[in-house]
Amino acid sequence: MSGRPKWLAILLLLSLPAPAFGWGANAHRLITNKAVDTLPPEIRGFFDANRNFLVQKCTLPLESLAQNVRERPNHFIYLDRYGRFPFETLPRDYNAAVRKHGRRMIEANGKLPWQIGYYSLKMREAFEARNWEEAKLMAATLAFYVGAAHDPFNVTENHDGNLSGQLGVHQRFGTSLVDRYQLFFFIRPNEAVEMRDPTDRAFEISLSAHSWIENILLADRRARRGLNDYTDEYYDRFYNQAGAILIRQLSDASSEVGSYWLSAWIYAGRPQLPSH
Repeated sequence: MSGRPKWLAILLLLSLPAPAFGWGANAHRLITNKAVDTLPPEIRGFFDANRNFLVQKCTLPLESLAQNVRERPNHFIYLDRYGRFPFETLPRDYNAAVRKHGRRMIEANGKLPWQIGYYSLKMREAFEARNWEEAKLMAATLAFYVGAAHDPFNVTENHDGNLSGQLGVHQRFGTSLVDRYQLFFFIRPNEAVEMRDPTDRAFEISLSAHSWIENILLADRRARRGLNDYTDEYYDRFYNQAGAILIRQLSDASSEVGSYWLSAWIYAGRPQLPSH
């Protein structure tokens, strides 16, 4: 690649609006911690022994994002730039999507579901190679991206309330509500299950997250009514109206993370995992 096209690509990424991602570090750690509890006995021991590692490392993509602008498209997908729900103009196969819309548009609109498919494959390959250290790191990274797809503000062009006059709603929903109220709500994920197609499943997760956006925006507007700032009263109101959505998305995220881990192990041939 010549110097000119390379710099043009970098400038394109720099020119993109910087998405402000909703889930904070505490939400990602909560999702990952609860995901371990969804696993069957055959693999639970390995993940339980490495729970602290997984919880600590699941936020590494946030650090990469802060250091590398090219990481940005991997954290979101603007589904609503592809027509109307369920956005069938966007092929779920990456190469087909690039052929139809062009690589520049795909980069600008985000690649989150494909990123999930990529790390699911990398985790499976690590299991196949019996590379347990790599498997742990891939599990933590995969947990981050699967969790991210459950955040409604990672799957919409209105990622920070910029299109609805509600700037910062992403942070209020995905970070502030978790930090303020996590001691008062219970995350109850379902048991992990085998999935056939990691990328296709990632798209389904993203569609489900997208369906909650308007409810959250409405709750934010109602919570602010009659107030001049985002006070404790605002957050109590917001949690009362949107807390059930928050808990559901966090619980579903934990279930799905566990399912991705389980599926990677199954399709790697069910290798015998170490106890540590």
